[in-house]
Amino acid sequence: MAEFLIKMADERGHVLEQVESGVSEHDIRERLAQQGFLVYSVKGRQGVLSLGLGKARKKIRNDEFIIFNQQFLTLIKAGLPILKSLELLAKRQRNAYFKTMLENIQHRVKSGELLSDAFAAEGSVSKIYTTTLLAGERSGNLEEVLGRFITFQRMTLSFRKKLMSSLWYPALLISALAVMLTFLMTYVVPQFADLYSQLNAKLPAITVFMLGIGTGIRNYYYLILGGIVVIVLGTVMWSRSESGSRTLDSVRYRLPLIGQIWMKYQVSMFSRTLSTLLSGGLPLVPSLETASHSINSFKISDNVGHAARRVREGRSLSFSLEETKFFPDLAIEMIEVGESTGALPAMLNSVAEFFEEDVQNALAAAMQLIEPFILIFMGVTVALVLISLYLPIFSLGAQMQQ
Repeated sequence: MAEFLIKMADERGHVLEQVESGVSEHDIRERLAQQGFLVYSVKGRQGVLSLGLGKARKKIRNDEFIIFNQQFLTLIKAGLPILKSLELLAKRQRNAYFKTMLENIQHRVKSGELLSDAFAAEGSVSKIYTTTLLAGERSGNLEEVLGRFITFQRMTLSFRKKLMSSLWYPALLISALAVMLTFLMTYVVPQFADLYSQLNAKLPAITVFMLGIGTGIRNYYYLILGGIVVIVLGTVMWSRSESGSRTLDSVRYRLPLIGQIWMKYQVSMFSRTLSTLLSGGLPLVPSLETASHSINSFKISDNVGHAARRVREGRSLSFSLEETKFFPDLAIEMIEVGESTGALPAMLNSVAEFFEEDVQNALAAAMQLIEPFILIFMGVTVALVLISLYLPIFSLGAQMQQ
């Protein structure tokens, strides 16, 4: 999703500036207007990078936020008022940014704002969290709703960690290949180039080609590095724009093997998010709209938004999702069973668990195919470079024996 710099005022006339993520400027304006804010301006932040070229949006780590919510829930259950709980947690918070944020929230709540509105005004927490708090405040059951959110966050964080851990070894192999090729091309190949230039020997075409690459890298490395930096920065800036984000999101789903894994991962995240919101007492249509804004995939977000509009018109959720022709048939069938039995939140949890397990198995199988391919590619590449470099030596040795 693209990032936008928002200038707005709350109900008391306080002017605020914050960064929000959204599909479009219209989406941001509509969302904030529903929260009661008067929006002055919405500016895209496509060209601003986090690498020192602009002020990066500060975020709270997931594990820090889970610990805070666990402590917050414990204090509330012990009978402490929300204001006192926020004050205690702010004093004990080591993260300076998070501490300032909690102090601001405490002042907002003290001045009469709802806890959900206070968190939403800070702009550093997810939409699902503020909506969950709002559902708990409206139902008068904040403790139970907050407990469900903590469970949701734990499961999501655990699943993401498992996915990332499975990618470490392939990433290590690719890094080793890059270092090895850089060493061969920038040091070994130029050494052989100097040697053969002194011998004035006739070289095979493959050797001439390899020596040309190595010599070119050594002589024009500053141009190559500059070009790489420009390409990387340009790609990052483009990927942060709405058109770039949409293009990359669409490409992910079209990738062979990886595309299906990415789609199932997004479906599992959507199912667990929607289940958490429904369990908190939020109606189906607002839950779908919130889930749509919380998903970091344009394709899923657009399809869920379409389903929300169809449900608002009176259609069932399963029919609305099937109409998008994107969600897997199994997920739609399970959701249909959940709707017919009145156990939609539980069934959505089952959908999430099923696809999370499917993603882990599919990713493990993909890694079993990718890892040998990387090793074979490394071996073939190194062998090709060494053969091209030593082939003239073998030829000269054969000529000397004659």
